[in-house]
Amino acid sequence: MKQARESNDWPTYLADAAKLQSLLNSSPNTWLNVARGEMHAGHLDKALAAVETYAAMGQSAGPLFDVPEFAPLRQSPKFASLQKQMTANEAAVSHGTAVFDIAEPGFVAEDIDYDPQSKRFFVTSIQKKKIIAVDSGGKATDYAIAPDGWPMMALKIDSQRRLLWATEVALDGFVLAPKADWGKSVVLCYSLADGKLLRRVDGPPGSALGDMVLLTNGDPLLSDGAGGGVYRLRQDAKSLERVDDGSFISPQTPALAPDGKHVFVPDYLRGIGVLDLSSGKVQWLAMQDKYALNGTDGLYFSKGALIATQNGTSPERVIIFKLDSSLSRIVSSEEIQRAGTLGDPTHGVIVGNDFYYIANSGWDTLNDDGSVKNGAKPTPVQVMRASLN
Repeated sequence: MKQARESNDWPTYLADAAKLQSLLNSSPNTWLNVARGEMHAGHLDKALAAVETYAAMGQSAGPLFDVPEFAPLRQSPKFASLQKQMTANEAAVSHGTAVFDIAEPGFVAEDIDYDPQSKRFFVTSIQKKKIIAVDSGGKATDYAIAPDGWPMMALKIDSQRRLLWATEVALDGFVLAPKADWGKSVVLCYSLADGKLLRRVDGPPGSALGDMVLLTNGDPLLSDGAGGGVYRLRQDAKSLERVDDGSFISPQTPALAPDGKHVFVPDYLRGIGVLDLSSGKVQWLAMQDKYALNGTDGLYFSKGALIATQNGTSPERVIIFKLDSSLSRIVSSEEIQRAGTLGDPTHGVIVGNDFYYIANSGWDTLNDDGSVKNGAKPTPVQVMRASLN
């Protein structure tokens, strides 16, 4: 597509855009590609229809259409109404209330979970490379320090077995880990009561095991956002077992389906796939030209619905996708929070009838290599709560 664009070969560009759209399950940005190609091919009506679909998926292009390239679209009378809709999509929505802040400077939170017995939240830190525990009064204490000195990422509590599972990841190209360790991941198991490290299992070379869910028997299921694999760590196994068929590009936080045999796996680029744990096959939830399922970081299942934290949509948001009785099709959506005070929301946890989520993680203060952006002013990590009733 890039080569075709540079050579003004728009028929080839459109053909390749269609292939990419198929691969990415018609995610919002693929409609922008189509709009660009149709406009340059002289098909303004088709270009405007593509932008209309993009806007209907709740997205905003920001200043994208202000560039000279899109002048023909801007001159169409219909574009004004589309611009108005995209601007409306940027309006802040908030049905959540603040619960507690993590005031430690430069914490940068990634994952969160809750132990109902001790009534404590546990949160992993990217920059501080540790796990903290936060009590019901909002007081935070250090729980565990990363044994290898890498960012701490995924976190799940097995309250029944009194275990805490976590991952430590030396992200490739990330200055917060030694260059010699880049591309390494480890799975860690702690005694929940006292933070004693019980088990350490290496991940595959070149992996970034950044997300996790626990299966019904307590086995961790982990997503490799860098290599695309989904892995299971069986009880007492010394290595991870890959369970997917290779369909994922960048899988994120899995959500276990009620039958315990299927898992909803959000792919940052392709949307949400339903993974069969026995066969490894994946079926994708259709976006239906109105639901943006890409850019999902955290995903959680509750009462026939999926709750998603999306820091890769425009704008960022926390949203509920209601499923049909077969759990194979989205029938409606409702935003919990959108834009406004959101700062790269990452993960959440369901506690009773409430959803607690990291609304302001601090990731937006970091460059792609993990260094702090020039002039960035870190604000406290904020955890919010929204009722699921």
